Amino acid sequence: MRYIEVIVDTPAKEIDRRCEEMTAMGVGGFVIENEEDFRNFLENNHAYWDYVDEELEQKYQGLSRIKCYLTDDEAGRDSLRQIRAAYGRVAVSFVDDSDWENNWREFYKPIEVGEKLVVVPEWEPVPDDGRVPLRLDPGLIFGTGSHPTTRMCLAALENYVNQSTQVLDLGCGSGILGIGALVLGAKRCLGCDIDPKAPDVVMANAALNGIGPERLTACAGDILSDASLRRRFGGGYELVLSNIVSDVIIPLSRHVRAFLAPGGIWISSGIIEGRQDEVRAAIEQAGFTVLEHRCEEEWHCFVAK
Repeated sequence: MRYIEVIVDTPAKEIDRRCEEMTAMGVGGFVIENEEDFRNFLENNHAYWDYVDEELEQKYQGLSRIKCYLTDDEAGRDSLRQIRAAYGRVAVSFVDDSDWENNWREFYKPIEVGEKLVVVPEWEPVPDDGRVPLRLDPGLIFGTGSHPTTRMCLAALENYVNQSTQVLDLGCGSGILGIGALVLGAKRCLGCDIDPKAPDVVMANAALNGIGPERLTACAGDILSDASLRRRFGGGYELVLSNIVSDVIIPLSRHVRAFLAPGGIWISSGIIEGRQDEVRAAIEQAGFTVLEHRCEEEWHCFVAK
């Protein structure tokens, strides 16, 4: 089915009123794009990132508009006539169902990572290049293998996985790091993320790789504030992974040793340029020795023992 995409530039203070008016014109739902909302969201969620892409900031600069989708039939065209009569010139384009459902997939192709892995979107064939495939649905949640922080973690963990390795993945997201360790031969992995959607996503991606709950489990919770959750994890892990952000890694450093077996390895990333010295100091103050410091683009990764 084809839809009419309608974009109405709207002063921020008029958005609520115009949405009510457009509802009366037969519009069933809206996408609101507003620089003020974007800025407020960033300001109230500092704990989850150190960096916002400049191109994304520019995209929202001065933006204030309402976007809606109308069915390309008489009812939809009647709503469009009313919108044009009320607001004058509006931007109109046409979108097919297939565009929404499938077009984004063309941007995801197999990605070679490190010396051993290749991250393969679930709809792509596995390359015949001798690498170990890691199947993933990139549309589910953060962690596709394309970001430098994820690539550095996957490349680093190759050197620390064997058939007896028990893995704890803190901030697991899509599960890509823990699943990467398992397809490379690790025995078992427990993942945790603050996002309540993460456990279902992790297990869906695990299933794409033939991995079941006997080898991988995941839960949602705040590892920093929930002492009972930390106790539930126990210890004895040979490998702890945390691809998060500096403001989480720094306080997390006080807890990681309790999770690790003697001689265990902690791989941390998500560290933006300018924060690496601060994070390294916290890691070393917590009693770790930094074995590797990787850097790609403007991101840093530490391997510590």
